[in-house]
Amino acid sequence: MLDAPARHRRRPRTALLAVAATAALVSGLLAWPAAHRADAAPATFAHPGVTVSKGQLDFARTQVNAGAQPWKGAYDQMMASKYASLTRTAKPRATVECGSYSNPNNGCTDEREDAIAAYTDALAWYITRDDRYAKKSIELMDAWSAVIKDHTNSNAPLQTGWAGSSWPKAAEIIKYTYTGTWTNSGRFATMLRNVYLPEVINGSNSNGNWELSMMEAAVGISVFLEDKTSYDKAMAKFRTRTAAYVYLASDGDLPKTVPSQNLDTKAKIVSYWQGQSTFVTGLTQETCRDFTHTGYGISAISHIAETSRIQGADLYGTDVGERLRQALGFQSKYQLGEAVPSSLCGGSLTLGLGPVTEVGYNALHNRLGIAMTNTQKLTEQNRPSGSNNLFVAWETLTHGDNPS
Repeated sequence: MLDAPARHRRRPRTALLAVAATAALVSGLLAWPAAHRADAAPATFAHPGVTVSKGQLDFARTQVNAGAQPWKGAYDQMMASKYASLTRTAKPRATVECGSYSNPNNGCTDEREDAIAAYTDALAWYITRDDRYAKKSIELMDAWSAVIKDHTNSNAPLQTGWAGSSWPKAAEIIKYTYTGTWTNSGRFATMLRNVYLPEVINGSNSNGNWELSMMEAAVGISVFLEDKTSYDKAMAKFRTRTAAYVYLASDGDLPKTVPSQNLDTKAKIVSYWQGQSTFVTGLTQETCRDFTHTGYGISAISHIAETSRIQGADLYGTDVGERLRQALGFQSKYQLGEAVPSSLCGGSLTLGLGPVTEVGYNALHNRLGIAMTNTQKLTEQNRPSGSNNLFVAWETLTHGDNPS
């Protein structure tokens, strides 16, 4: 409901002082350090707590064991994938070199896919309680933690963000639910702290999906390391980047920007938004580039929001949730085939959103009760959603209509 219009009458001095005090308080809140923010690191981290919680894992396991759909179908899809193979051999290397458009690709695909496989095996362990999958997940994590020292070339930050998003999801499940031993868990933590976190924690001024994926990795790694300082730093960058990635009409005539990018004129902003000069709610900074990269950004936003919720700070009720809802709905309707107006990207879109809607849809529609007709249709049409082979995997299984 809209606020009632203000009545134009003289306020008593006490009321004016109260207004001044409130303004000072708001100003103070904006200047508060991270420890006082609603999205700050929790006093005690929840585990497993990166994108998927124990409650969500328990729900998925119960549904699969009951043969209920769509979870059983999603589980079967996962177990039939190459990522669940118990004969997989890790391919670690000391230096992973990733250039633009995967040229060169020295270990990049191997690293990302081994990380997804470690997460896949961790999920398989949790649902089946078959030790072989936990041991395979550990084998993959140990192989990389024993060898890798650096990521190089132009795509190093993005590559580190992608692989670094999957590793802690696997590690959280194994460390906090596996009943056997993981002798080298400390070495794995050292790898995350020394090889991955420094590469992503300071962010990126490239297209927004880069920094969003990098912050996803930084947040997940921080949870595993129980590093409150890094968690707060990553979350602050995430909040700024999300506001600059998805446009809302309430932002004004132009989208918000990341200060370090110096997008201080309309011309610079339009150029950064792929030449789009008409801004409408739900448009993202990369919509006019293509939906695939837009999907990366949307997915990272949903993953971080989900991790934050598990850690006790629900961002879905903030502008993060509103931007996520609008981005999902806007992209979904065109992915479903709605005609593209000439005012949007010159009337032509490059589709291919990917398996990225389950987490946000579940949180916003199922938990909060928000109608999301287009997102619902696309989500249900794409079930079971698989992996994008980069950093998204098996989200119908873990988040599909999951009340936990």
